[in-house]
Amino acid sequence: MSDTLDPLVPRPIDLPTVVDLHGPLTAELVDRMDDAKIFAAPDREDEVQAWRARLTEWRAASRARIGYDGRIYDQPDAAWAARCHAVAQVWLWDELLYDAERATFTPDRFLADARERFGGLDAVVLWHAYPVIGVDERNQWDWYRDVPGLRTLVNQLHDAGMRVFVDYNPWDVGTRRAGDDVDELASLVADLDADGVFLDTLRKAEPELVAALRAVRPGIVLEGESKLAVERIGDHATSWAQFFADSAVPGVLRAHWFERRHMQHHTRRWHRDHAEELQSAWFNGVGVMVWEVVFGVWVGWNPRDAATARRMLTVQRAADDLLLRGDWTPLAPLAPQLPGVHASRFALDGVELWALVNRSGSDVTGAVLPAGTVGTVVDLTAAPDQDQTAGGEHVHVPAQGIAAVLVLRPGAPEPSWLPDLRAAMRGLEHVRDAGFRHRVAVRVGTTAPRVTDRAAIEGETVVVPAGPWALTVRYRARETGMYQGAPYVDEWKPLPPRLHDPRTLQRDGVQTAPVAVGADEVSNGQFAQFLEATGYRPATPNRFLLHWSDGRPVPGHEDDPVVHVDLADARAYCAWRGGRLPTEDEWQLAAQTGRLRRRAPFVWNWTDSEHTDGRTRFAMLKGGSEHLAHGSDWYFDGGPQPPELTAKLLLPGLGLARSRWIGFRCAWVIEEERP
Repeated sequence: MSDTLDPLVPRPIDLPTVVDLHGPLTAELVDRMDDAKIFAAPDREDEVQAWRARLTEWRAASRARIGYDGRIYDQPDAAWAARCHAVAQVWLWDELLYDAERATFTPDRFLADARERFGGLDAVVLWHAYPVIGVDERNQWDWYRDVPGLRTLVNQLHDAGMRVFVDYNPWDVGTRRAGDDVDELASLVADLDADGVFLDTLRKAEPELVAALRAVRPGIVLEGESKLAVERIGDHATSWAQFFADSAVPGVLRAHWFERRHMQHHTRRWHRDHAEELQSAWFNGVGVMVWEVVFGVWVGWNPRDAATARRMLTVQRAADDLLLRGDWTPLAPLAPQLPGVHASRFALDGVELWALVNRSGSDVTGAVLPAGTVGTVVDLTAAPDQDQTAGGEHVHVPAQGIAAVLVLRPGAPEPSWLPDLRAAMRGLEHVRDAGFRHRVAVRVGTTAPRVTDRAAIEGETVVVPAGPWALTVRYRARETGMYQGAPYVDEWKPLPPRLHDPRTLQRDGVQTAPVAVGADEVSNGQFAQFLEATGYRPATPNRFLLHWSDGRPVPGHEDDPVVHVDLADARAYCAWRGGRLPTEDEWQLAAQTGRLRRRAPFVWNWTDSEHTDGRTRFAMLKGGSEHLAHGSDWYFDGGPQPPELTAKLLLPGLGLARSRWIGFRCAWVIEEERP
């Protein structure tokens, strides 16, 4: 048997757990079911009733084994989590949330886009440090605390009805040490008034951390990544259903069946088709995670899936009492001859919500409810030209889509929320377009500087001649990708050697004119001369020349490379010198001559390589630095690097791109040398 991992199929640990329906519920079987992600649906229809009975039997036995008391779900401050149907992972500097040109956060723009395409969000995770952390000594707390106006952003999101999660990276052990993680995280939660903590790479928080967080925020909600042990469902109100593979017929999410108030958010971050996890979420009455910019890479949702999410979330928010307190019947019996159509029924006080999914590739239209169904039938997802109360005879369940039918049994009063829901559902049609919309990153911020006389820069440059060139570029595969596209397309969890392994790409082009690249990085002393001559002050002063003292270089360090400057600062200096930053290719071509010098200490060099795809900005760094963060592969690249190595840096705003270990050198377009 080969150990080779096929990235296009689920790993064994991601597969649904087959439920043994034969014999008694032994302790061994309880343990095996305790460890499930999803309980696979039975192979035969005549086993469904026994399957549901086994799930109910397991839940009682598992709860008894651990003495389950559901303590967190009884706290009023944490009750919102059970109704948190849609959460978005958002890079703090996503260009929907942050305007790089105006240097200001734009939460209204971000939330308006979410309302238009997904029907709105209930919470956001403000992802902040990874994958830039490790470029210098700043720890994960610094990457939050150094952001001017971050508390104002949180307040604005709260005012818009959003809950806000902060991100905790337990693997951050090799950056600046301050207090221990428990105290630092608790302090951050208190200072930002955060509602929840997203536990990156952790399935659960340890009891000490839970206690510390509850001390500062009694209703704090903790969301772990992937499978949560049944023993910890009682103090983690949410969990991240990442890379959960389902059975062909929809199965039941183990953690949500164990505790209906436990909210799970389905996601497969690299997939361009989200139909299966949306159907699983709808069938189980749980939520989804909308994650379109995955650590700087665009993996946006296609129109069909965004429309499905909007339909699903609109119903879930209106009918959440049914989802939380109703009698849940997974794989409820339907009318015969409905290939690929399956349903969950949620019933409370004579009101029933039928959550229908169609796993097949063909639309199904007709009477879907079992014969003998009595009462008023409301087709909540009916087409605009159809009567929603036409008796359920022509319910349309689109291929790879969902439908919602409400049944009011005789004598049951109409729910107070039904008129508003019916109005909201008008026009929310299924969309067939499942095509992925690529975003192309384009180079921005470049200028066309004047041609410089060679004599003006003689002796301080390495000339890259005009003409064609070809380069071999090396980089470390990270979740940021490189120039274009997702590094992992429709793959299940990326693992080494696909993640963090060395990669190579070829770049070629034509140098239309010779370019002289500065042999040395710009020094502190040279930058001080620039400030004196021009009076330059950055629009955002945060972290500008943080290593200087009283506005001057520290005595004895005038010849060190100037750092704590961002792209705008470096461009301003180079323009003053009549030049510009070198492109990453010009930098490498010059460095491969062996004549580029490095000031001490070695620092990364900015290059004229700023790109944006409309959601993420990034730039390429060259040269490496003497700084190297130890302890995790998740850190940014460090250490001195050969000329061919390129590192992609996502660009944070508001001065956070200014780093102790990033400097720059200038370049000049020069005249062709005459023979």
